[in-house]
Amino acid sequence: MARTPARKTSKAKATAKRGRATPATKARAKRYMAKPSGTSDRNHLIGLIQNTTGCSAQRARETLNSLLGTIGASLKKNQKVQLPGFGSFVVSKRRAHKARNPRTGEAIWVKASKSVRFRPGRTLKRSL
Repeated sequence: MARTPARKTSKAKATAKRGRATPATKARAKRYMAKPSGTSDRNHLIGLIQNTTGCSAQRARETLNSLLGTIGASLKKNQKVQLPGFGSFVVSKRRAHKARNPRTGEAIWVKASKSVRFRPGRTLKRSL
C-alpha cells in the first residue's frame, strides 16, 4: 500500500507558487527513495568482484559470503579483525547501568551488551 504525501499547509502552498521549495518538501522527496544513491549493497559488491576477477557470479557470491562469515566468526570470538589500509573491526563491551525511561521517568536497568565498532584505517581516511 503506497503512502500518500501529507497535505501542504498554506505557507507551503504560497512558497510553492513562488517556485521555492521548503525544507519540508525536500525532506519528503528524499523519504520516498527506495535506496539512497551512492550506496553499495551485497549484489553490487558481488558484481564488482565478478567484473574485477573474471570469475562467475556464483564464485563471487561464495567469496563475499566467506569473507563476511570469517569476519563474523572472528568477532564472535572477541577477536579484533584488521584489514590493513581499510580499517579494523572491534567488539566493544557496554557495561550494565541504570537509565531512565524518558516517557515515564521511571528508573530502569539496562543489561550489559556487546557491539561491533569499525575504525577506518589511515589509507581509507586519506582517500576520502
